[in-house]
Amino acid sequence: MENKSKKKPIVTGLASYGMSGSLFHAPFISIVPDFELRYIVERTKNLSKEKYPDARVLRFYDELIAMPELDLVVVNTPDVTHYEYTKKALQAGKHVIVEKPFVFTVEEGEELIKLAKEKSLLLCVYQSRRWDGDFLTIQKIVQSGVLGQIVEFSSAYQRYRNYIQKGTWKEIADSRVGITYNLGSHMVDQAVVLFGMPEAVYADIDRLRVGAQVDDYYHIQLVYPSKLKVSLRASYLVMEETPRYYIHGIEGSFVKYGIDPQEECLKTGDLSPSDLAWGKETESNWGILHTTVNNMHHRRKVETERGQYAQFYHEIADALRNGTIPTTAASKVIGVISILEAAFESASEKKAIYL
Repeated sequence: MENKSKKKPIVTGLASYGMSGSLFHAPFISIVPDFELRYIVERTKNLSKEKYPDARVLRFYDELIAMPELDLVVVNTPDVTHYEYTKKALQAGKHVIVEKPFVFTVEEGEELIKLAKEKSLLLCVYQSRRWDGDFLTIQKIVQSGVLGQIVEFSSAYQRYRNYIQKGTWKEIADSRVGITYNLGSHMVDQAVVLFGMPEAVYADIDRLRVGAQVDDYYHIQLVYPSKLKVSLRASYLVMEETPRYYIHGIEGSFVKYGIDPQEECLKTGDLSPSDLAWGKETESNWGILHTTVNNMHHRRKVETERGQYAQFYHEIADALRNGTIPTTAASKVIGVISILEAAFESASEKKAIYL
């Protein structure tokens, strides 16, 4: 069998080198041997040269997708450009990874999925938080059946920024730019991975900070035909930590504080994704599993699974090398967009929206 290292590399280009490109994509593309990060778009700067001196800096997105040897484009530009830039890349014959949120409407998403299928191209969404250590732990606990029938699941992101951050497109009013599509796309995706698609959505979406132009609060409830209750919540005005996750079942509960350490490590540079300690969480943040067996209570800490964002790119490599279908294929993620669309409709009409 041919050694992977001898195969032609998957020539890859980043559409942007902001926070997303420099923290969430380039470090992992560079450690998965199947890929070659050959092009990076930077409008006016050359910041990428410090860490990726062999990559060619381009100034324009259209210049990137015109490169004949380019195999894969990472569309990690502002949310409002995802549909347009993904469509352009597919039309140019390139495989595409698009940052979450995939698009803003199911109609847009279905059009792109159809285009990718017609051109036999890979189209995936960067739902990286499927590989958060805490979520991998949640999956393991749910799949083990130790809690019995799950009756309640809650997920929350707590952030505190009581001012309007200047100089970022994320604070400027535009079509559904805000915390719901930004963080909600991760939380909804995780819920769907765990429990499948709901039958209805009920949501409260609001702007709570003075002068806010975009939504900075949401509470999304997913309605399932069983007794399962799913609640997803995020806000920019939470100073005191609440549980990141809790799950209650007929046979017990699991409660988890803290957040996966990978993003913070990427920001501080304290660890590299290739380090052996990468993705490991300190014991102080391990979750608590509390169950009953034969009327006896058992309460213990559960070691958090190791976070592994690089696994996303291993899946992409396997798909391009061997024709497998990644778990984050756009055709599998489009349901997240239908839920987010329904959440905005629910918040506007103040009623549950059936899918």
